[in-house]
Amino acid sequence: MVVPVFAALAFVYLLVPVAYTVVFSFNDAGKTNLVWRGFTLENWQNPCAAPQVCEAFANSLQVGVVSTLIATALGTLVAIALVRFRFRGRALTNLLIFLPMSTPEVVLGAALLAQFLTLRLPLGFGTVVAAHVLFCISFVVVTVKARVASLDPALEEAAADLYASPWQAFWRVTFPLLLPGIAAAALLAFSLSFDDFIVTNFTSGSYTTFPKFVYVSATRGIPPQANVISSFMFVLALAIVVLVQVLGYARGKRFGARGTT
Repeated sequence: MVVPVFAALAFVYLLVPVAYTVVFSFNDAGKTNLVWRGFTLENWQNPCAAPQVCEAFANSLQVGVVSTLIATALGTLVAIALVRFRFRGRALTNLLIFLPMSTPEVVLGAALLAQFLTLRLPLGFGTVVAAHVLFCISFVVVTVKARVASLDPALEEAAADLYASPWQAFWRVTFPLLLPGIAAAALLAFSLSFDDFIVTNFTSGSYTTFPKFVYVSATRGIPPQANVISSFMFVLALAIVVLVQVLGYARGKRFGARGTT
């Protein structure tokens, strides 16, 4: 009886901030959005009414998409190399891959800022993307490595026996089997990139992302339009998770039905 109670309390604790964000996205706020003043749909009808909120949201989307594409491509190749090949420095590479995950974000952000200033690179979109790729690639490698390790190399050998070239074997056999792990890694990388504030704050200069906008606005009350965007992203993420689960269940049920016939 105690475990369900604590589980329920944990869920309530996790969902209270989300519920607050959703509820106050309908607040008829004045200059601040700290006190409930009444219900309205105007914030949802015009989510860009607050200055710079949509610009910051678009910046975060751009950074997230570019960082995810680069980190997913590089991380997938690294994961395949670490699992399927033996080479000098493999153990060291495994260790270095985990460093960005274990390094505090303040330390990582300060180090990247010092590096960018040393190289005299202008802070902005490019430096933010480079920083996000650095810490996202570690999560991609770890996620895809688990998927690669679960694959049977005999499948590729069977493709080779059927006169498939290494390129054909990869795209027609290996890649489709890796795709669920790659997709999961990409979603994780995008969420980490979109949500990041600490590293971004060090490396962005005057470039504003959505988390930076929320942080700056918090001193005077986050505008309800920011709550609208946050609520939309939460619902979108929840819908993607539910869709993936439903498709996975349907696929498993279909293959199970084939196995019984």
